[in-house]
Amino acid sequence: MTSTLPALTPAELPPDAVEVGRIADAWGVKGWLKVLPFSSDAEGLLSARSWFLQPAERGGKNTFAGTVQLDIRQARIHSGAVVAWVRGVDDRDVAEGLRGARIFVPRSGFPAAAEDEYYWVDLIGLEVVNREGVALGTVRDLLPTGPQTTLVLAYEQDGKPQERLVPFVSAFVDQVDLAGRRITVDWQPDF
Repeated sequence: MTSTLPALTPAELPPDAVEVGRIADAWGVKGWLKVLPFSSDAEGLLSARSWFLQPAERGGKNTFAGTVQLDIRQARIHSGAVVAWVRGVDDRDVAEGLRGARIFVPRSGFPAAAEDEYYWVDLIGLEVVNREGVALGTVRDLLPTGPQTTLVLAYEQDGKPQERLVPFVSAFVDQVDLAGRRITVDWQPDF
């Protein structure tokens, strides 16, 4: 099924694609989109000149199938969301037809992170060990817990899946080695 919407160009999802948000609704009457980013820092979404969309998993209009590409004219933060104007989407009805669509951008297009800053997507799957070399688990998720972020580690004990939380702050994190896929922390297994 191909889209009848003029702005949607069938495309392949880039191999390093990261889901960064979803289209919440139309914004205004000129075809702008209101986007709910999945990160409090939407820089990856804002800096991308093209977005790749896939239909909503549930609850969206699903006016297209497969993966399509949108060329972004403008995108900016507005009231805690991102609003964007897309080439070929010039009226509210067309924008509403994209409600619920999932937005992906290539990870390679993200701006470089500052020193000692990391994109969450880069931390998922890293092995976490303590200073003594004891394996504590693998990063399964990250939780924003107010002033800090917490690593959610998955590990097994006695054959049963377990979960361990480690604050992702400099007081406990000694080193993040993205190339080596390892985080070293000052943390004990019984904490």
